[in-house]
Amino acid sequence: MKIKKFILFLVVTSTILVANAQEKKYKVHTVAFYNFENLFDTINNPNNDEEWTPTGIQRWTSKKYNQKLENLSKVLMQIGTNEQQKEAPTFIGCSEVENRGVLEDLVKHPNLAKSDYGIVHFESPDKRGIDVSFLYQKKYFKPMSFTHIPLLVYRNNDTNNKKEERIEEDKSDIDKIEVANDKRVFTRDILLVTGFLDGEEVNIMVNHWPSRAGGEKKSSPFREAAGRLNRKIMDSIYKINPNAKIITMGDLNDGAYNKSIKEGIGAKLKKSEVKRFGVYNPFEQMAKEGNATLFYRDAGDIFDQIMVSQQFVNPDYSSFRYWKAGIYNKPYMITTVGQYKGYPLRHGATEIGYSDHFPAYIYLIKEEK
Repeated sequence: MKIKKFILFLVVTSTILVANAQEKKYKVHTVAFYNFENLFDTINNPNNDEEWTPTGIQRWTSKKYNQKLENLSKVLMQIGTNEQQKEAPTFIGCSEVENRGVLEDLVKHPNLAKSDYGIVHFESPDKRGIDVSFLYQKKYFKPMSFTHIPLLVYRNNDTNNKKEERIEEDKSDIDKIEVANDKRVFTRDILLVTGFLDGEEVNIMVNHWPSRAGGEKKSSPFREAAGRLNRKIMDSIYKINPNAKIITMGDLNDGAYNKSIKEGIGAKLKKSEVKRFGVYNPFEQMAKEGNATLFYRDAGDIFDQIMVSQQFVNPDYSSFRYWKAGIYNKPYMITTVGQYKGYPLRHGATEIGYSDHFPAYIYLIKEEK
């Protein structure tokens, strides 16, 4: 008899707990990153964009450009949407953007216009004329400051700190500085945006690290420098606010297991490993499970990643916390035939695709009172 009463007590208690859990409601925001793969307009500007003009190699006409905007906006409006989350991403980190004008065309597209995105963009010194940028829904996020931090890397593999120290020592010798600058690898700046998401301060970094041109091993020091610069920026933020919430995202041209991320940023595989001022990378486990945002030399990998600081992985949902991550790779974005079957559907001779990357995203959630 006592056993029956105890079982009945457990059933009733469980029912009450489930009912209470079901009554809880959460605010949900999607944070996305997408490499747009050559979002160029058709105008010949002084930034090495001759290929992407009506008379260039790509025969990049207004019709093709408008189709590219249609395709990208279609993806962006759907990233992370499901039964619980109906809206397009609150934040979108972007790479391979020619200028602010193409972003203005994109956010004005009918697919995205209702989301009323704001734009943060700076021109970077990249030789291809491509930049990183940040889009945000104005009704949710209020930017307070934004800047771009140059990544200083050089062909002789000097990193930011070493080169800065050497130039400081030689600053009276202009010729030496000019020679050093001749060896600089001009790449994308890191974009840093600080603002308030529904009243909570959030810091976001958007990256597009140096490519693997010349080979992974030879080019790795450049990305390792990028990882260290990310860490340096984070530490600078923590000096101002030890409880800062930081998101770093981008096309890193490295996997979550590479030195640039594991040592440079110090990202961890598991939430339980993340200590104070640490970083959690949910895409490392996703890569271990065989997921991919792109295919490099016939092998899938996740170069597009979104990482969060320790404050986002606390178990208290009274403020915004990381919930879960995903890769948006719907069938219409995937090549279905030929040598590249299963790869992202990109621009080709006969078809205007989407990108050679799939977008990555995470959810931030907060319990509503």
